[in-house]
Amino acid sequence: MPSRALRVEVEHAAADALSEALLDAGAQSVSIEALDSPRAVLDALFAEAADPAAALAHALERCGEPGHIPFAVRAVEDEDWIRRSQAQFAPVRVGRLWIGASWHQPPDGVAHVVRIDPGLAFGTGSHPTTKLVLAFLDRTMRGGERVLDYGCGSGILAIAAAKLGAARVDAVDIDPEAVEVTRDNARANAVAVSACLSEVLAPGRYDVLVANILAQPLIVLEPLIAARTECGAHLALAGLLESQAEEVVQAYRAHFEMAIAAREEAWALIAGVRR
Repeated sequence: MPSRALRVEVEHAAADALSEALLDAGAQSVSIEALDSPRAVLDALFAEAADPAAALAHALERCGEPGHIPFAVRAVEDEDWIRRSQAQFAPVRVGRLWIGASWHQPPDGVAHVVRIDPGLAFGTGSHPTTKLVLAFLDRTMRGGERVLDYGCGSGILAIAAAKLGAARVDAVDIDPEAVEVTRDNARANAVAVSACLSEVLAPGRYDVLVANILAQPLIVLEPLIAARTECGAHLALAGLLESQAEEVVQAYRAHFEMAIAAREEAWALIAGVRR
C-alpha cells in the first residue's frame, strides 16, 4: 500500500525531540539523516490517508519550535521505503560490541552481537551520541555491575550493558512505546532487561548510569540521577552538542567529578564518577 513521506530540515539539537514528537503525532517511523551536515534531515513515513503537514505542525508545537518551516511530502511505495530504510542503517562496531539489524550478518570473531531493527523508538547505534555511550560502556563494563539506562528509547544501551556482563539492568523512559520496544528488543536479544516508566522505577542505586537524552532534561534530572548512583558509580551523559557540554558539566559538579570524555562530529559525551 502506498504511503506518504514527510521530509524536513531542522537544527541538530532539535532533531531527536522532533523525531519523537512526529511519532507521537502519527508517523509510522522517522529516520534522521545528514548528521555530518549543518542541519539534520528528518524523513517521516505516514499512512496514505494521514495529513503529514498537520502532524508536523502538532509536533513543532509540542517541541516549542517555530510553527512554519519548509517541508516536502511525497508518495512512496512500501518496498521503496523498506529498501531505503534498510540501506540507511549500516552495522556499527564499537569495541567488543557489534550492532546491526536483523538482515545484517555479523563478522566472525565478534564478542557481543546486539540486534536492533529501526522502528518506533530512537536508537539504532548509528547516531554519534549512541556510539559515544556504547564506547563508554565498552570501556567501563567489567561484569557484575548494576546498570540504569535513563531514557532508554529502543533499549540499545541497556541491551549492550547486559551483553557486556551486567548483573542487573534497568531501563526507564517517559514514553510507554519506548518501554514496550525496549522489552521486545531485550527478548529478541535474549538478555534480561527490566524496563518501565521512569516514575514507577523501584528504589535502588546503580554502579553505572547512562542517559542519552538532551541537554536541558539532563540538567533538570541531576538531583534524581545523583540519588540513583552509588558512591564511586560511573556516569555517562549524552545527547548534547559540544557547545552545551560545559553547562551540563557545571550542573553535575556538586555530586560528580565530571568532564568531557569524548567527542564525535558536533556531539559530546560527559562522563564522571559519583563522589
